[in-house]
Amino acid sequence: MNGTYLLAGHRVHRMGFGAMQLPGPRVFGPPRDRQEALDVLRYAVEAGVNHIDTAQFYGPDVANELIHAALHPYPEELVLVSKVGARRDDTGGIHEAQRPEQLREGVLANLASLHLDQVPVVNLRRHPEADVPFDEQVAAMVAMRDEGLIGAVGLSNVTTEQYQIAKAMTEVACVQNAYSLADRTDQPLLDACAADGVPYVPFFPLGSAFQLGKPVLTAPAVVETASRLGVTTAQVALAWLLRRSPNVLLIPGTSSLSHLRENLAAAELELDAQAMGDIG
Repeated sequence: MNGTYLLAGHRVHRMGFGAMQLPGPRVFGPPRDRQEALDVLRYAVEAGVNHIDTAQFYGPDVANELIHAALHPYPEELVLVSKVGARRDDTGGIHEAQRPEQLREGVLANLASLHLDQVPVVNLRRHPEADVPFDEQVAAMVAMRDEGLIGAVGLSNVTTEQYQIAKAMTEVACVQNAYSLADRTDQPLLDACAADGVPYVPFFPLGSAFQLGKPVLTAPAVVETASRLGVTTAQVALAWLLRRSPNVLLIPGTSSLSHLRENLAAAELELDAQAMGDIG
């Protein structure tokens, strides 16, 4: 499983699982195949995954309900990480839910759908155009941690400056931002987290689903490395992230058992010096 790292005081395997792809198309509605979605979750945990990323607004409620149905009572070593800051409407639209009272509503919704008294980690998902002061949001998250509703405060979609603001207010459990071998603009924040011993969890590790051309999986160095090593381009991209920094935790998501096995195998893939040099 390519080592472990501390996440909010819990030692987790660096290859985790993201539940975003378990609901239906556009992360809305029931899964294409409910039984396979349940099997994916169970297989992941049986294979050693002990870090699952989710959100109440995945579905909405669908991902959390599947996690509960598949895994409850949860293994003691399993760390569930959710996020707040958004909501879905009846047609699947995504809307901001950034005000402190909305963050609280989101946490309570996660507790209800996951059947937990406390969510181990909850990320504040900051909207770049939010009109709520960031420090007020962090204060609301800290208050919920102190109340016992959440175990630790994480951040998502934040700038380096916002990370520093939050770090001055509280211990930051993790940072979840966009990062991949084709998009390294967040490198300064990854480096800051590494220096602080804070887990960095890249979303879109294989590139955004909204990005045409799949620049991660079609990058010539990735394609050539995959061919030379006899693996898939996705495995190369995931293994590269694990080599990038020891504080990187991965949460690739899938609703397919075959893709899950492929992703988990990437944790055992050792990229050689030639591969790291070619990819950069």
